[in-house]
Amino acid sequence: MSPSDDMANNLVDMCDDRLILEEASEKHRGAALALKQEFLEAGETVINGSALLDQMEFDEWLANCVRNSDPETVRDDWAVATTYFAVRASDGIVVGMIDVRQSLATDFLAQYGGHIGYSVRPTERRRGYATQMLALALEKCREFGLSSIRIGCYESNEASIRTIKANGGVLVEEKPYLDGVPMHIYSITL
Repeated sequence: MSPSDDMANNLVDMCDDRLILEEASEKHRGAALALKQEFLEAGETVINGSALLDQMEFDEWLANCVRNSDPETVRDDWAVATTYFAVRASDGIVVGMIDVRQSLATDFLAQYGGHIGYSVRPTERRRGYATQMLALALEKCREFGLSSIRIGCYESNEASIRTIKANGGVLVEEKPYLDGVPMHIYSITL
């Protein structure tokens, strides 16, 4: 096999794993419930970047997402945000979720939450999806007119640290999260 054949095969593999961000909608009901169930079965009760899918029934959650995407109806304790499903283009499987916030309008977001929250479902991890999801979310941030973003993760979350750094993240702050666990805050210039 020639080097050009290897490159072509790698491109095909990359295309097969290419992700698309789809704004949360009714069509994702089954996928959202399956994703939520998978997290729970893995013993993970928090789904980062899910706009509280882990705490709400689907209809209430979807209404919350719609409300938060509009500056006129966004919750007082949040910022205008759009919640997306990361969908694998080759087969339509939802591999994760990502929430993109247009500002750091609350103290919690400014101190800890940042502009972007994301998670990859347990069975789809270690395949480079988080890095791809964050890159796609940064494009959304550019569309929203942001010139830089902040994003945080636990100090022990080596996978997120690699993902953030792979997307240009620079460590700007280390501090304890609300639960006392050390966390890192990164800045990414767009």
